[in-house]
Amino acid sequence: MVNQYAILHEGNINKKSSDHSFIKLLIDHLGFDASLVNFYGMSRKSNFFKPQCEQYGELPRLLQVGTIKKALFIIDADFIEADAIYGGYENTNNEIIKILHELKIHAYSSISISCDPKTKTGYLESLILTTIPIEHKACVETFLKCSDFKSKDNAKAILNQIYRQAYPNAPYDFSHENFDELKSKLIALFTKE
Repeated sequence: MVNQYAILHEGNINKKSSDHSFIKLLIDHLGFDASLVNFYGMSRKSNFFKPQCEQYGELPRLLQVGTIKKALFIIDADFIEADAIYGGYENTNNEIIKILHELKIHAYSSISISCDPKTKTGYLESLILTTIPIEHKACVETFLKCSDFKSKDNAKAILNQIYRQAYPNAPYDFSHENFDELKSKLIALFTKE
């Protein structure tokens, strides 16, 4: 069967990034077939805002001719302090909308911005952290503070690893309301024509 949908996310497909693995788990949880999806690992966030980015390649044409029906862009909000143009929820949303229009794929595309829903900052791991039990969150945050990690990328990877290793029997609570927006975007991707 031909892949009918596209999901573009941060990270790398070949290395099976945490974003890719998480999205596939959520698709399976929702009862959809991930084999119907072309996954595009955009590597870093900045690539989303480069219309010439190689990952876009044939995607605009495939969407315009209907080979791929719809695309979902899953991108981190990050922090405005780290990037005044692309950082933060509003900047990320505004800039990705510009790119979708420039690529002429806005009519086929939807956007999900990963972050802490209260602060509207952070990344997928920030969203996940808001869904875990308070005592688990406190353990993870305490470890991150006392270990004094400076690099954002290391903190993201370590946060994800710590949580998966410490709580392997309950890695994600997909029933948590903070996942509702992403779930609704995935449901719409697979069901609405």
